[in-house]
Amino acid sequence: MRALTGRQLEILDFVRTYSRENGCPPTIRECASHFGISLGAIQCHFAALQKKGYLSQSDKRSRSVRVIMDEEGYEPPPSVARVPLLGSVAAGKPLLSEENYDGYVNLSEPFVKNDGTYFALKVKGSSMIGAGILDGDIAVIRQCNTADNGQIVVAVLDDAITLKRFYREDYRIRLQPENDDFKPIYCQDVHVVGILSSIIRNY
Repeated sequence: MRALTGRQLEILDFVRTYSRENGCPPTIRECASHFGISLGAIQCHFAALQKKGYLSQSDKRSRSVRVIMDEEGYEPPPSVARVPLLGSVAAGKPLLSEENYDGYVNLSEPFVKNDGTYFALKVKGSSMIGAGILDGDIAVIRQCNTADNGQIVVAVLDDAITLKRFYREDYRIRLQPENDDFKPIYCQDVHVVGILSSIIRNY
């Protein structure tokens, strides 16, 4: 195992501690600010830690740095993200406002990844049973405002939220349930707030 410098040990510990306490890794700018050094200097340290096999990082995403091995050669457990759980959504309030939170769930990979921001939603009803989504499940949603045809999305319609499969048609959008007892929802415009990432079910 290639030895680390004192500064590299400090950076490795900071990334690990920050990720554990905040549920996501720090940005390059936050690391540079913490140590009072330039962005170029912190990037050089990150590159050295990657080369030595202690960190992984994607050049295309913010907050993608991840500790894959500590200074003793052990792989740490996956970082845990604190994801807001939405309960009864207050009419007229933004979907992700604190008034709508019903606590938090702690999730790690594969439920959440370092590729975005997540929230969780309690599923009510049986409109998506054909997709294996049951009443009482917790849907883990990756925040975004666009979707491809066939993806299951959380959409806001007239201050109501719904979990449906998304289809963009010639002159309208179709939100398709996965249960023949329910009819599709047709609209000219829809506010997509996230895409289904995974389902959590308690037995």
